[in-house]
Amino acid sequence: MNSKLAAYGGVDQMQQMVERHAPLVKRIAYHLLARLPASVQADDLIQAGMIGLLEAAKNFDGSKGASFETFAGIRIRGAMLDDIRRGDWTPRSVHRNARLIADTIAELEAQLGRDVRDFEVAEKLAISLDEYHHMLSDVSSGRIIGIEDLGISEDVLVTADDVEHDQLYQEQANEAFNSALVKHISSLPEREALVLSLYYNDELNLKEIGAVLDVSESRVSQIHSQALVRLKARMQAWL
Repeated sequence: MNSKLAAYGGVDQMQQMVERHAPLVKRIAYHLLARLPASVQADDLIQAGMIGLLEAAKNFDGSKGASFETFAGIRIRGAMLDDIRRGDWTPRSVHRNARLIADTIAELEAQLGRDVRDFEVAEKLAISLDEYHHMLSDVSSGRIIGIEDLGISEDVLVTADDVEHDQLYQEQANEAFNSALVKHISSLPEREALVLSLYYNDELNLKEIGAVLDVSESRVSQIHSQALVRLKARMQAWL
């Protein structure tokens, strides 16, 4: 019997773990769905997430120190993201615009030595502020935007046996990366940092954040997108 399955006491207990954590799949699916285009269906996310949950139950090793829910959450979300990315429904223009905005923000902030404003980015791109906001909305709704797009692997929470020999180096690299990320998040304009905190830490959706900030859901989406694009620009040395 697989030693990891044995840690659960066999297939029956693994099945119980899957059944017990099925609501986690649905919770993660609907959290992702709140920032995805209407073409993405909840049932598709849940189906992919259940496969991730099964894989998590099969491969979990409690001796590594992480809880099963933490391990499973990573695998579930990863399975959903992988399934959507395989579809590759994002127009190339959206990817191109995301890179263009990030490069423009990086260039302007290097020149000005401060946070760049949205109208300044629009002016540099030679487009109207409305057009710039529309680009941000496309970037937000046309692809999955999240902390993982900055190059962070949530798998740093678990350790694979086959990379144990360089675990120390990887831990040091992750620690340095995360320290830089925290530093840059804290340096964001106040509203952008607040949106990221409410979205990722408090797990509010865009509509709920809009109610907190007293702005529209579409405006929250723009702020969220610009915050992540700004972060990506500032983290270029790490990417």
